[in-house]
Amino acid sequence: MTNAADFTHAADLEFALQLADVADQISLERFTAQDLKVETKPDRSPVTDADRSVEQALKGMIAEHRPGDALIGEEFGSASGDNNRTWIIDPIDGTANFMRGVPVWASLICLAIDGKPTVSVVSAPAMGRRWWASPASAGAHGGAFTSDLDGSVRHIHVSGISDLEHASLSYNNLQLWDQAGKAEQLLEFSRKLWRTRAYGDFWSYMLLAEGALEIVAEHDLKIYDIAALVPIVEQAGGRFSALDGELTAETSSVLATNGKLHKASLDAFA
Repeated sequence: MTNAADFTHAADLEFALQLADVADQISLERFTAQDLKVETKPDRSPVTDADRSVEQALKGMIAEHRPGDALIGEEFGSASGDNNRTWIIDPIDGTANFMRGVPVWASLICLAIDGKPTVSVVSAPAMGRRWWASPASAGAHGGAFTSDLDGSVRHIHVSGISDLEHASLSYNNLQLWDQAGKAEQLLEFSRKLWRTRAYGDFWSYMLLAEGALEIVAEHDLKIYDIAALVPIVEQAGGRFSALDGELTAETSSVLATNGKLHKASLDAFA
């Protein structure tokens, strides 16, 4: 079995970036492919051959290079291992976009140590963008970073906006808010803000981490939708929780903010 002491955070980040390189190569080859295979899963969400190919490839790399680590993947479930170290993977976050030729999709790769999302990569190759994060103990690699279209790397940080009237909110599908019985709360909260948008999926959280918006709120999420986003937002200075406050492995709602507006946002959805 592997334990957290066997690998440094810097080594784990390097491996996560290698996983992202492989994911990018596979997914980009299938993006806009005329023979893309699409099926509907039991929960009525779509899955493509690219989703499955990416997850299988990453699962094989983890088995080879981190044989004692556990794995949770969206398409093939869990692989047993040391629960102190668990890789959590969404091979293509934004599958609906992927299958319709919209470039806003990404591979989400996270290593949770002792149950806490610790090291992560969000890679969006069709956008030419990537984000990653690891703790300060990773040395020069600690913190939250992004690479831009020109290949340059920069440290990112949430905004310093501290009043709702100047804040921007991104949310997900209004139907999901309605089904959760929270649509009226969302509408009421939006009246206190500067503006609202629905960027969707991983993109909202990366914009938050870059300081381009202040609040993200969503319903109907799974652990593999959330895990890789947490280290990037938190290392960028933001806060992550459920809409009712406590973030757990069973959480299905998420509130992420720049930190300064977290309590006010939680109160709005209480």
